[in-house]
Amino acid sequence: MRKLTINGKYLILEGFKNVKIKNLQTIFSFLKTPKKDCCIQLFNAEVIAGFDHLYFACLNALKAFEQGKNISKDLAVETLLYASGQHQINKAIQMLGVTQETKDIAVLIVSEKPETSLEALEKTAHLLRGEQCDRILCVTKKKMQNIKSTLNIKETELRAAMRDSEEQALTNLLIERAALLAAQT
Repeated sequence: MRKLTINGKYLILEGFKNVKIKNLQTIFSFLKTPKKDCCIQLFNAEVIAGFDHLYFACLNALKAFEQGKNISKDLAVETLLYASGQHQINKAIQMLGVTQETKDIAVLIVSEKPETSLEALEKTAHLLRGEQCDRILCVTKKKMQNIKSTLNIKETELRAAMRDSEEQALTNLLIERAALLAAQT
């Protein structure tokens, strides 16, 4: 689990593997229920390029709200948009969203107080019924193929961004796409 402060907010990012979703509607109802000073977003971990990918998506989403340039009315959805590099919510959900069959899930929680984030994580973990595991957030060769295919990343684009490893280049590209999305709004 990663915990840190970002723009005065408390952020938790946790991975869950072997998730067993009984009822997706129950999870979505929980996520949509207004929580005082807290938002929760779930991502299909198979298309998340590590901690930095979601950290910078969240940072851009928070800045968009601060500047009044947000696309969505909800911070969780705004973070999903930046993580996917999309302006359209439906496209972002198709790319990075969670389904009944999703087994590996990344959970991002942002709140005003650390205890609120931890409480939200505990409730989310109970609903997901999986094992907490940050390793599922790491970029592997198999995962790279999923990410490139889902987020439409071309080999030429990846080679142009190559300074370090291929995995780091992929993460950097996704961070750059989020920054470009911010510049377009």
